[in-house]
Amino acid sequence: MEIKNLKISVFNSDGKAVKEVELDKTIFGVKPDTNLLHFVANAYLANKRLGLAHTKTKSEVRGGGRKPWRQKGTGRARQGSIRSPQWRGGGITFGPRSNRNWSVKINQKVKIKALAMALSAKAEDKKITLIDVLPTDGKTKSMAKLIKANKVSRTPLLIPTKTGVEILRACHNISGMQILRADSLNVLDVLKARHLILPVESLEAIKKTFFKKVSK
Repeated sequence: MEIKNLKISVFNSDGKAVKEVELDKTIFGVKPDTNLLHFVANAYLANKRLGLAHTKTKSEVRGGGRKPWRQKGTGRARQGSIRSPQWRGGGITFGPRSNRNWSVKINQKVKIKALAMALSAKAEDKKITLIDVLPTDGKTKSMAKLIKANKVSRTPLLIPTKTGVEILRACHNISGMQILRADSLNVLDVLKARHLILPVESLEAIKKTFFKKVSK
């Protein structure tokens, strides 16, 4: 079921509604598909994975070049090296290797569709706050006032068009707040955030960056 009411108020730093805009239905009115969102979010996590776990094979473990005992006549099982996997201190069979490629390919169309679904889910849950103008004085007090006045949930994601020094300084000491430029938006960060704060100009930036062909 598509979201029908896409009208949303734009607030100022005092929490007062100054105007109303209608969100683009191709971006904020898409029916969410949990399976697709799960796949894309997991793919983002996989692509960030470093793969540091590493074990040595029999040939890489130090020592074990000499045969422990002769092949026949001892009554014991034949052994070729004390670094075989069955020995204590021996190599590991099928252990994790740091050169493994964990990356998952995501098609561009799938990525954009998932982003629209994530934004639509936030819009449906009323977890998007539109701001007319962000504070430009670089003070934490001004940004904290904006968040409190607009009753924004904890761990918000601010999505400006530019991340200047003033914005970074204003948000630096606000616990749990994340900043992500509109042209760098991704599914994982949108889903992780409890609330999205967008200046009105960011709507056009998101549309221009990701949904230019879709909106035509």
